[in-house]
Amino acid sequence: MARRFVTLDVFTSRRFAGNPLAVVLDAGGLDAAAMQAIAKEFALSETVFVLPPDDGAHRARLRIFTPARELPFAGHPTVGAAVLLARLDGIANDREIVVEETVGPVHCRVAPRDADSGRARFDLPRLPEPASGAIDAAAVAAALGLGESNVGFGGFVPGNWTAGVAFTLVPVASLAAVARAKPDMGRWDAAFGREGHPAAFVFTRETVEPGHAFHARMFAPSLGIAEDPATGAAVAAFAGAVARHGGLADGDHDLVVEQGFEMGRPSLITLSLAMRGGALVSAAIGGEAIVVSEGRLLA
Repeated sequence: MARRFVTLDVFTSRRFAGNPLAVVLDAGGLDAAAMQAIAKEFALSETVFVLPPDDGAHRARLRIFTPARELPFAGHPTVGAAVLLARLDGIANDREIVVEETVGPVHCRVAPRDADSGRARFDLPRLPEPASGAIDAAAVAAALGLGESNVGFGGFVPGNWTAGVAFTLVPVASLAAVARAKPDMGRWDAAFGREGHPAAFVFTRETVEPGHAFHARMFAPSLGIAEDPATGAAVAAFAGAVARHGGLADGDHDLVVEQGFEMGRPSLITLSLAMRGGALVSAAIGGEAIVVSEGRLLA
């Protein structure tokens, strides 16, 4: 049957930047194998399938696939799908919608900008927490083509964190070192494994554009993602490390993480954190999205 699909660029306000996303509407009747095949066909970092919600008070149920496997939660699919659903619903003003993901209900605040673009911010359905697994800083550095002396700065050290999807967070001292990072597949599995958290989120405080808090890159070759232009789920996990090691005072903080610059797809992810009594009590991810194409999928 013919199913509608839309592609958007996410975490950007302009086309052909940010992170591309495919959203398959009318996804009822597709099983997991078919969804995985379609995601592989689109060959984007993630493809979203929109299904009727289990709870009638919610807007939709989302299933999210990389070219290699299903994810319980992801950031740019959530932002992109929320902006698109608001567009399809004819929402003209700020509105909250709830989408169901495997991780749980995700509350999104959507603000349309024009007929083809808007902004969405979603509360993390789970606060970040450390994930299991030992970290060998030397092995991690080697797997990224870096020297061990490049890894770590300030209070940040490599660590495994998750807010629904696990990532190995790798602090790197300089923007130049981040630019040199490149997965060495002969050493990748020894450093990151293929299960649990085989994705590396590499970050530094040095930024390309003034006013931003961090510059980042994300590599997940075993998920079928050589490099990702913008990774909301990684920034969600990163919130835990920022809250623990970033020296934030109590209060509300909005930090902009830039990503995708080395790929020619600059992306801006807003990470909002609420600190109370020295602890993270809530966090949100926000960004813009714009429609790029629409069509029919014969599946």
